[in-house]
Amino acid sequence: MAGTVLITGASSGIGAETARRFARAGWKVAIHYRTGEQRALTLARELGDCPVTTVQADVGDPVQVRRMVSLVEARLGGIDVLVNNAGVAQQKLFTEITGEDWARMFAVHVDGTFYCSQAVVRGMIDRHAGKIINLSSIWGITGGSCEVHYSAAKAAIIGFTKALAKELGLSGIQVNCVAPGVIDTEMNAALPEGALEQLREETPLGRLGTAGEVADLILFLASGQADFITGQVISPNGGFVI
Repeated sequence: MAGTVLITGASSGIGAETARRFARAGWKVAIHYRTGEQRALTLARELGDCPVTTVQADVGDPVQVRRMVSLVEARLGGIDVLVNNAGVAQQKLFTEITGEDWARMFAVHVDGTFYCSQAVVRGMIDRHAGKIINLSSIWGITGGSCEVHYSAAKAAIIGFTKALAKELGLSGIQVNCVAPGVIDTEMNAALPEGALEQLREETPLGRLGTAGEVADLILFLASGQADFITGQVISPNGGFVI
């Protein structure tokens, strides 16, 4: 199956690699960004002849999300697959996390996943088909020191995925979650000096994952080969969490 995919946070990292994978597989691709307009436009040009559009929105704002989804549907048709990838990261001691830090973390990860999913799901129900793929993290499974707010938000996405999968199954919609381990991205490059090397050493496969490897898994979950998979949390993490 190849149709229309909306990928949030697609201007860089895992999101950008996911856009490339879908484009190569013949999908129509909507690249969402919040502030990375030039990166999104560059990626759209890179995808060449693939039907592609870029859309801007703060996923934590339901009005902007509805506008974004309407634009994608007008330009590319009904959304067959939603990839909730938009995210932010922050390392802080628990005692230093502010209310604003907490609210922003949940606005992007949890509210964004909720608003985007709700905006596309009515069309999927009408068509009795669709896939929602949410991005969590190993820290959503195990918790991460100095990332309490990030871990809590990512854990909420896991619960959201499992519950929504049960509710939408009879409507022919699959909802799954990808919880990557330590991936070699710009976001992780901002970790304190030496932290990435320590995480690499703690990974049984002895290396960091790549954005492309996560994107390959996302594309698989969007394919017909994954039509009997729903409500699952799949964690490509090199054995970091078993």
